[in-house]
Amino acid sequence: MGLPQEQTAAVKSGSGHDATAPVKQIPVPQTPGPGQILVKINWTGLCASDKSLLHDEWAAFGVAMQPAAQGIAGHEGAGEVVAVADDVKEIWKVGDRAGVKWVVSVCRNCEFCTNGTDELHCPKQVNSGFTAAGTFQEYCLTDGRYATRIPDGVSDEEAGPIMCGGVTAYTACKRSAVRPGQWLVIPGAGGGLGHLAVQYAKAMGMRVIAIDGGDAKKKLCKDLGAEEFLDFTQVKDLAGEVMKITKYGSHGVVITAASREGYAAGPSFLRPGGTLVAVGLPKDTDVVAGAPPIMLALKRLNIVGSVTGTLKDVEEALDFTARGLVRPILTKGTLHDIDKFCGLMAEGKLPGRAVLKVAA
Repeated sequence: MGLPQEQTAAVKSGSGHDATAPVKQIPVPQTPGPGQILVKINWTGLCASDKSLLHDEWAAFGVAMQPAAQGIAGHEGAGEVVAVADDVKEIWKVGDRAGVKWVVSVCRNCEFCTNGTDELHCPKQVNSGFTAAGTFQEYCLTDGRYATRIPDGVSDEEAGPIMCGGVTAYTACKRSAVRPGQWLVIPGAGGGLGHLAVQYAKAMGMRVIAIDGGDAKKKLCKDLGAEEFLDFTQVKDLAGEVMKITKYGSHGVVITAASREGYAAGPSFLRPGGTLVAVGLPKDTDVVAGAPPIMLALKRLNIVGSVTGTLKDVEEALDFTARGLVRPILTKGTLHDIDKFCGLMAEGKLPGRAVLKVAA
């Protein structure tokens, strides 16, 4: 039947806090370039990183949406392959289900691409919604050699958020080095990223202490498998409570909340030799992930960072959902809801993970 000439897309307008993403009509790419596939995006997640790029929240760090993105954010897309370049037809065929991630493509030649574990640091990587047009459009081009195949048992609306939020939570749990039966503290556990981290940690055999505020967040975290819940609006001495529960402190902390308070308190939850994983990305330039040198030295603490996940990490993260162990809690909308959802996200009032219906 051929491809339509025009498609619906949410395109950035304005800058800074007042920027919006109105829906408009733009051309549909008619022919994939070398190595590319064209994916009809059925569902896309809305990540906090999308909000930050749309609103220029990371400009102080020198990170802003580039012209090549054409104002189209989004990096958690899932849908159906509708066109395939000749040189990747041995990998993809029309009708396959594919996911589009934060990392669209890598060079496959540099040290980071060839060490087998770290292609996320390829200096020539292309990023969806940052240096390439993202998934807030009906038809999205992506690298056929780096797109993710969506397994049976995972719907498009579930797969979208796992392309970034899910794999970020999963990889952070791995980076914590917490072993089965050991304690992991998750500040921001009831949020879009945190509620996924609770599930992955539980499925990996960790004992989870969830930190968030309010009875609704408590119920959510406990329902998802958190063994303990600490309400930061009620508990004045969070570190003291963690010590009461764990005796010596937690083995790991994954900071999913992009908050000053989470990073300030995180090291105090750890036992000697424990690991803090920085995941949430505050927009303020003076927020630091760390601890006084005397605490770092005397307790031999590890402070590490974690960002999204490799191609293999995404496959593993999806497998947890295919096996029924991790299910994103979804707030559903359409491209027309981006600005509203970004506002709710900024206020901490967006339940679970936002996912947007894109293609009709």
